[in-house]
Amino acid sequence: MSRAVNVQETPEKIEALCVKHAFRLSTVEPLISGGSRVVLLDPRDAEAFRVLMKTKLIDGTVTRSSSHIARQLPPSTRWR
Repeated sequence: MSRAVNVQETPEKIEALCVKHAFRLSTVEPLISGGSRVVLLDPRDAEAFRVLMKTKLIDGTVTRSSSHIARQLPPSTRWR
């Protein structure tokens, strides 16, 4: 089960929802294609978040910002 969820909502509203329901949030990333990419720390929180946001889930491919993608280390340099 993935901890990442793509939703059609603003980061501010997502953060407020996570505080209200005590979801442990890792990051909220605005998407170029619209909406936000949310990564929660616990897969169970992610599943509960999906249930709450079921009408705002984004299906299919999204366009992420290169500044967020660039923060990830290439596979060959990750900790082993």
